[in-house]
Amino acid sequence: MLDFAKKREELLAGGDDDTASANHPKRSISIRPDAPPPPRSDIGTIILHWSLTAAILVSLATGLRWSSDRDIGANVAKFIEPILPQGELWTWHFVSAIVVALCMVGYAFYLSLGRLKRRISPRKAVVLTLPASSRLRWGAINVLLYWALFVSVVVLFITGVLLYLGHGGIVVDIHYITSLVVAGYIVVHVFAHYMYGGIQQWLRLFRPQKLRAYKGMAKNPAAIALGVGALAAVGTVYADFGTRDTLTVARVSNAPTLDGTLADAAWQQAVPVSIRTQQGANLNGTGESTVEVRAVRDEENIYLAFRWDDPSRSLKRHPLVKKADGWHLLHNRADISDETFYYEDKFSVLFSKSDAFGSGASTHMGSKPLAGKPGAINKRGLHYTEDGSLIDVWQWKAARGGMLGVVDDMSFGPPKEPNEKQIAGTKRYSAGYGADPGKNFYIYNYLGEAPGGYRGSVQVKALPADYTATAAKMGTVDLDIDATDDKGSQWWMFENETVPYSPEADAAIPEGTIMPGVLIVGEYQGSRADVAGAAQWDNGYWVLETKRKLKTGNEKDLDMEDGLYVWVAVFDHNQTRHTRHVRPVQLRMD
Repeated sequence: MLDFAKKREELLAGGDDDTASANHPKRSISIRPDAPPPPRSDIGTIILHWSLTAAILVSLATGLRWSSDRDIGANVAKFIEPILPQGELWTWHFVSAIVVALCMVGYAFYLSLGRLKRRISPRKAVVLTLPASSRLRWGAINVLLYWALFVSVVVLFITGVLLYLGHGGIVVDIHYITSLVVAGYIVVHVFAHYMYGGIQQWLRLFRPQKLRAYKGMAKNPAAIALGVGALAAVGTVYADFGTRDTLTVARVSNAPTLDGTLADAAWQQAVPVSIRTQQGANLNGTGESTVEVRAVRDEENIYLAFRWDDPSRSLKRHPLVKKADGWHLLHNRADISDETFYYEDKFSVLFSKSDAFGSGASTHMGSKPLAGKPGAINKRGLHYTEDGSLIDVWQWKAARGGMLGVVDDMSFGPPKEPNEKQIAGTKRYSAGYGADPGKNFYIYNYLGEAPGGYRGSVQVKALPADYTATAAKMGTVDLDIDATDDKGSQWWMFENETVPYSPEADAAIPEGTIMPGVLIVGEYQGSRADVAGAAQWDNGYWVLETKRKLKTGNEKDLDMEDGLYVWVAVFDHNQTRHTRHVRPVQLRMD
């Protein structure tokens, strides 16, 4: 009698996940004295369940790796950082997200085609308001959990698409919080199923059986559902590739003058492309900056102009202040190459023959993503290529030549062999990121220190020959980290404006004096000097104009040709926490 009452109670509640009861809710009940066979699940449910589970786990693990890299606001991700995957995760994340969407669409069609919608009917929740057994209550809770997952996945998909398109700010927080909800759901889901049917309820997903056919049910609903899901995934991918922006490089007869403005007629002929970037440090706390790009060319050179949001003109790259015990570096994380307070504005543009995710598959996340090599000193990841390919990188650095007409020509390539200090972790290892052959003209006006350093006074290399004249060139000195430096201010010292450090020269400089942390010595040479530039900041925007030969002949440069893919990154007075640009723009030569 007890077994009969139990069966009757389940049927009144609309059935459980068992295929037989779901397909035949009106069948007669057979009471047998022997123990019932262990529960099973239909093959379609098992395939969709485990495919969705695997895709969600990959998506969560890779997404939380990025979240753990956030400067603030990702405490849970930071806590589990040691167990998160490392390496080139962008591809894994986006592919897994597409598979999640495929499974969710497929599951919806499967329930409809297989006449299984009662499994997740919200009406089952009414059991929670009525006298019922614990098993029925947990069955209703499981249904509510399913709907919580469906809603969460939809939110993740929508916010993920927005992030992919360059939206940041609150979208980042919603995406992150929802991912934690899904992670928590997994734990609660497993527990709720155990409470519903014990270990046998878990094991049913390893015991397949055919879905019983009956009147009104589609033939092969699982195959049809998976096909529909696959079509939805293919359509999503096609929509992405079919809507990517193209940067047309117009041919002009009169080349623009590099002066940091867009007044030249050549720029008026160019069709601009607007790129949303996000998740950078600073930028008024939003982490977002929209970059407008123009490109033109003549017979020998390509010219690119960039205009981007930046609330402040920042040139103070690690300035030095004199205290009673000596000169101190102004910084927050200079020792691990992760400065976000006292640093110059920067801008990078990357060119690649590959449109792979993660800037041409060159971005590898984690504290040590490269086996057999040191990790990044700031534990944020490394740039390198794994297939021997080259990515051309132009980096404009405001205080290290950027305001003097130079854009540093650099590249990402195969990882280099580390030296002894890099292996020991006392010097930054950059893997495949490095400067082109040649020489730059800037050095730092202090001796470098290993992680944990710069906490006391530092050894400086040179002093102002006339500290009052240097102070005048720096303009108004406002040490607020978001302050805007005066237009025309000079936060570097030329060699002829300095004298070598000596205690006697130092004694003549009063406490409280501030001097630049950058020295300009000599001039740029070699392939590193291939890119010229000019920049101006005005009313919350930088404008940078650049010029380079279409073909330099240097092995570390890519020819500027039709089909190259372009990424951009904005640094608002920070060292490595630039904005993210996910969808590349493709060059088209007019």
